[in-house]
Amino acid sequence: MLAASNQLLWSMIGLLLTIGGTFLEAHITSLPWSWSKHDINTISLGVPFQIGGVLLVGCLGGKNAGALSQIAYLVMGLTLLPVFTEGGGIGYVKLSQFGYLLGFIPGAWVCGFLAFKARPRLETLAFSCISGLLTVHICGITYLTISHILQLQGTQNGTLFQAIIKYSWLALPGQLAVVCAVTTIAYVLRHLMFY
Repeated sequence: MLAASNQLLWSMIGLLLTIGGTFLEAHITSLPWSWSKHDINTISLGVPFQIGGVLLVGCLGGKNAGALSQIAYLVMGLTLLPVFTEGGGIGYVKLSQFGYLLGFIPGAWVCGFLAFKARPRLETLAFSCISGLLTVHICGITYLTISHILQLQGTQNGTLFQAIIKYSWLALPGQLAVVCAVTTIAYVLRHLMFY
């Protein structure tokens, strides 16, 4: 278990990673052996690095640092600081996709909890990241369902099924690629830092 000062440091790092990741789109490059023929091409994954920040702080800082960083992120965004994708403010809670932001808190906690249950191996870190990602999506789909039942703002355009496809299904492949990167980075850093 990490000391309280380390958890606070990781929560601040996680907050900064989440904010920065909100505005950076994830890309992959073409295969290295084709760089000489076609130059280096990047391919967009269609998702921001935001989920990477959420999961990385869980893997490196643990459950408390992960949850604390995401609580701070939500508080900042709901108090009019433009840290969310479309700005910020209390009106964000009326948007159907707000459930995914709420899911960052339990997602980071679950990821951090599982990441420190066993030695840091690629398999255990990947499992903890995937579990955290699934927690985010479960919270998001639950909020989507509730917002469609209550007909909140942002839910009038389309059905619940279309919203789930838009916010979960289409984002999942890109997010799984980000999970692979986070797993590798967390594995290397956990071994370099000897914990």
